Amino acid sequence: MVTFFILLLVLLTTPTTRAVYIQLNSSHPYLLGFLKVGILATLGEIISKRIASGKYEKLVGLPYRFLIWGLLGIIFVPIFELYFSGVRALLNKKLLPCVSSMFIFFQAFYTSLIMNLTFAPVFMAFHRITDAYIDLGGGKISSILKLKFKDVLKSVNWNHFTTFVLFKTIPFFWIPAHTITFLLPSNFRILTAALLSVALGILLSIRSSKPK
Repeated sequence: MVTFFILLLVLLTTPTTRAVYIQLNSSHPYLLGFLKVGILATLGEIISKRIASGKYEKLVGLPYRFLIWGLLGIIFVPIFELYFSGVRALLNKKLLPCVSSMFIFFQAFYTSLIMNLTFAPVFMAFHRITDAYIDLGGGKISSILKLKFKDVLKSVNWNHFTTFVLFKTIPFFWIPAHTITFLLPSNFRILTAALLSVALGILLSIRSSKPK
């Protein structure tokens, strides 16, 4: 796993491969969005499980988890641009308070703030439900299709989702982290967001694996 991230760092810092990445990302944003989020977010789940359990284990329904993350990556492409451009329009019309000399920072901050308070909770809830479908169905499509929606909803720990995921990770991690993300060039935002999800998963796994 470490080798993978070192290789990724080398590819992004080497001028030739960096230029290829930027060109591909500009020419095929949805395909790259699918691959970046699909690969990195799934890898993050594998690493988190490895830290929590102490050994590598195959994720239940791995292909479906990858597919869902990939589809979310496709959605992130227009969503990121929608919020970033929308906030710029609001700032230009002076509908949000801003210090003109710090326009770039305020645009990044407001984009992160508004996106994480509106889109993020919906996306996170959706992903909790899809994970529940996969887990309850044992990763088998035939079993997944037989599940009732109400039973899936009941299996999700909504108290933990609300008190921890929404009320803690969003204000204390995602809003600051995505502020930094939106300060970066557009070609690197979704990649950075995917890497941040890996980082958060690792941090939470380390925290939960410590003896209490």
